[in-house]
Amino acid sequence: MTIPKKAFGRSGHLSTRTLFGAAAFSSVTQDEADRTMELLIERGVNHIDTAAGYGDSEMLIGPWMETHRDHFFLATKTNERTYDSAKAQFERSLRRLRVNQVDLIQLHNLLGEDEWEVAMGPGGALEYLIEAREQGLAKYIGVTGHEVAIAGMHQRSLERFDFDSVLLPYNYLMMQNETYRAGFESVLAICRARNTAVQTIKGITRRPYVTDHHSHATWYEPLTDQASIDKAVHWLLGDENVFLNTVGDIHLLPKVLDAASRYQKRTPDAVMRAMVAEWEMAPLFV
Repeated sequence: MTIPKKAFGRSGHLSTRTLFGAAAFSSVTQDEADRTMELLIERGVNHIDTAAGYGDSEMLIGPWMETHRDHFFLATKTNERTYDSAKAQFERSLRRLRVNQVDLIQLHNLLGEDEWEVAMGPGGALEYLIEAREQGLAKYIGVTGHEVAIAGMHQRSLERFDFDSVLLPYNYLMMQNETYRAGFESVLAICRARNTAVQTIKGITRRPYVTDHHSHATWYEPLTDQASIDKAVHWLLGDENVFLNTVGDIHLLPKVLDAASRYQKRTPDAVMRAMVAEWEMAPLFV
């Protein structure tokens, strides 16, 4: 079975609904990255989401862009907030990725009030990204973020600029937070009206780590068994408006892709509630 696809917002690109979250390449070898890239191609995944801040991720992807650039919608991010620093970082990303253009460049984790004012104001990072788009270095511009407050900040960002995509957390447990649910739904409504792509993260979160020992490369404790991953992924994909950025651990990635390839309908809320109790799940962001 194949992973379903849908148009990635106004780009029109038919992206697999599971986008490869290349944070999974933050601390792996080139051999591990190569095997993962082979898996993505085998499973038909055609969209990569990386960032300048994901360790050596861009460098590990670079060799594959020399031979498989046409196969992937390629997105990266800048965590710089001023024009000059964003320009320098993005030019470095292009070199590391070994490309002349990316499909999407995003403002990475734009949440804090002060940094928002800098990035979105005169001489800010957004000013450079617009220029990069005009120069043909990027086709589209997006904004990303974490935490409960990001839904409100994304609304503010969308009021300031007509972004082509947004990225924010989404899973069953987070949507039980009334404040976050209301904010997420408001962002989703704006994006539907504008045909703005909505990317989601933290789809298979179990809870924050409760000990100093981290069993996986993710900075949260993930669900790990196939049945539970199936439930979480199928619940998320049941919202036809969103994409799932895959887990930040290459060893769990096959399970997420397997779940997505078998998606048929949304996991019922009663089943999700039972899983929350079974695994003592807890919100990552409160």
